[in-house]
Amino acid sequence: MRGIGEMARDSGLGVSALRFYDRAGVLVPAWVDPVSGYRWYDAGQLEEARLLARLRRTGMPLADIRLVLAGWSGQDTDLVRQLLTSHLRRLERTLSDARAEFSAVRALLEHRENPMTSYGTAAATARLTVSAPELAAALDAVRFAAGTDPELPMLGGVLFDIEGETLHVVATDRYRMAVAQTAATGHGGPRAQVIVPSPLADAMRALLNDGDSALLTVDGDRVALEAGDRQAVGRRLDHDFPDYRRLVRVPAGRRAIVDVAAFRAAVEAGPVRAGEVRDQDGVPFDIVVLNVTDDGTVGVCEDGDEGDGDAGNEAGNVAVNRDFLLHALAAGARDRLILEFGAPTAPLAIRRTDTEDAFSLLMPVRLED
Repeated sequence: MRGIGEMARDSGLGVSALRFYDRAGVLVPAWVDPVSGYRWYDAGQLEEARLLARLRRTGMPLADIRLVLAGWSGQDTDLVRQLLTSHLRRLERTLSDARAEFSAVRALLEHRENPMTSYGTAAATARLTVSAPELAAALDAVRFAAGTDPELPMLGGVLFDIEGETLHVVATDRYRMAVAQTAATGHGGPRAQVIVPSPLADAMRALLNDGDSALLTVDGDRVALEAGDRQAVGRRLDHDFPDYRRLVRVPAGRRAIVDVAAFRAAVEAGPVRAGEVRDQDGVPFDIVVLNVTDDGTVGVCEDGDEGDGDAGNEAGNVAVNRDFLLHALAAGARDRLILEFGAPTAPLAIRRTDTEDAFSLLMPVRLED
């Protein structure tokens, strides 16, 4: 007999997924402990679980999967082949429809002056003075979220959004976003945006360890930062950055203040989703499930071999990439931070206690059904 944790590791299905399929009558454990409720599976069910995992990855509906498993166990190969063929045809039709829709979207883009979900970062001229310590703190707060995907070069840097006497600093890789700002003086022109490549942003940050102020200059494609007698100069990224102001409009949720050191230790030592190490842009990552209680306590949900409860499915839980969460806590650079929980499908917001203008957003990970 296999416990649910062992079954999850060997089959490729998460613990929560096995619970779900039990409740749905798709893959029922061979025995359930009447006292603890712990689920046990016999050896023959491992093949069915692996088959189930493969079929779910193809997007096959549960109703069809139930029939496939029934045909599989009863050796009704004709039924199984018919269902597989039917689902494959459905996928082919869906792919054809998706290609048609993408073609339509590309045609719309060609008729628009600017990309649909971005605002222009066309060459501009700006000259402004910023506080060196404040700009250093802003870069430290957002740099971790800059993208590295070569297919999305517009995300491979840090956005400098200059508006009036404020410099917004933003980075995102789609799965997380970080926003910070610093005061600026000397810019009397219109709003200007420039994407600073990550290596240049790092070179700028290295100049800010000493001195009180720095001079930022944008002249067309050229971006320069002067601090004392040193200078970092380079070319901006010739792309459009997503409209971050639209992306940060997330519904308000329950807030909880956490002691960063204690919470970080709990996240590092706490459980991760058993059998759910997933890929994100080709990089494996562990999932941690968080929950905020009514009294404002944030905890890491127990989910693994220690038990077989349904904590991972409770309303109000949010699952996130554990490494991303640890990076955001470090970037917050505070002893105490605010965690804001919305719906399980809404981003997890990590905010400073002293300002609303510096925060990180982590996209939630959809838990397996």
